[in-house]
Amino acid sequence: MTTAADVRVKPRKSSWTPSQIILTLLGTAVSVVFLSPLAWGLFTSLKSETEAVAVPPHWLPKDWTSQAWKALFETGNITNWFVNSVVVSVCVTTVVLIVSALAGYGFARTEFRGKGVLMGVVMAGLMISPAVLGVPLFTTVQQMGMVDTYWGMILPQCAPAAMVYILYKFFQGIPRELEEAAFIDGAGRWRVFFTIVVPLARPSLAAVGIFTFIASWNNFLWPYMVTNNPDLMTMPNGIATVMNSYGIQWAQLMAGGLMAGLPLIIVFVFFQRQIVAGVAHTGLAGQ
Repeated sequence: MTTAADVRVKPRKSSWTPSQIILTLLGTAVSVVFLSPLAWGLFTSLKSETEAVAVPPHWLPKDWTSQAWKALFETGNITNWFVNSVVVSVCVTTVVLIVSALAGYGFARTEFRGKGVLMGVVMAGLMISPAVLGVPLFTTVQQMGMVDTYWGMILPQCAPAAMVYILYKFFQGIPRELEEAAFIDGAGRWRVFFTIVVPLARPSLAAVGIFTFIASWNNFLWPYMVTNNPDLMTMPNGIATVMNSYGIQWAQLMAGGLMAGLPLIIVFVFFQRQIVAGVAHTGLAGQ
């Protein structure tokens, strides 16, 4: 009689198929292409200014130095710029989440006069570049006395049509039976929204919040137009001012770019699963 001890389990051989090998090589090549600019910026920031502009260029520094990073902190008010960027981006993200969720749910679940016209206005906002609205927005902000204020930088960024449309498409996919059951139990529209709809929309809300935060953090044009006070500048504007005042110092420029992009890299590394899940739940894949 054969016992379990007599049975030898052969180790499973993991063999790579040709398609897996090709996809792995393609993924590696794409990763190298996307990581090369970051590596170049990091190595350049650790060079001296003379070596940074040397021809022909070379990847690794001959003399490793942190002179560019020290000069960046000495010549610019990095702390204030970083705090300003955090305040503006967090406030814009919070307001956009509230406005987009309420507007998207209203379009998806309620019927009111002029709904089609308002939805057309929202869709038209997807086709208009924000740069086109710069002059009228600045005129409005100036008349309201919000130049060189946080509100002047925050409020004009708080009505993105794309985020309203993303949440609108997601709310359309929620089964109406869930809400009807809650209505039968005596729940009101607001209670249904906060206790049923919002929990179901967490992946999409996370994606909208992350996209909004990244866009607000990288926004250069609008804060540049509405801010003249150096103490209120955001990271992109502050670093650009330092570069313009002291000439183009390539090592400092790379150090500043890495400093400004570091929070976004951290956000993507820690929230990439929410980004993918949010895009998958928006309902845009089949549009």
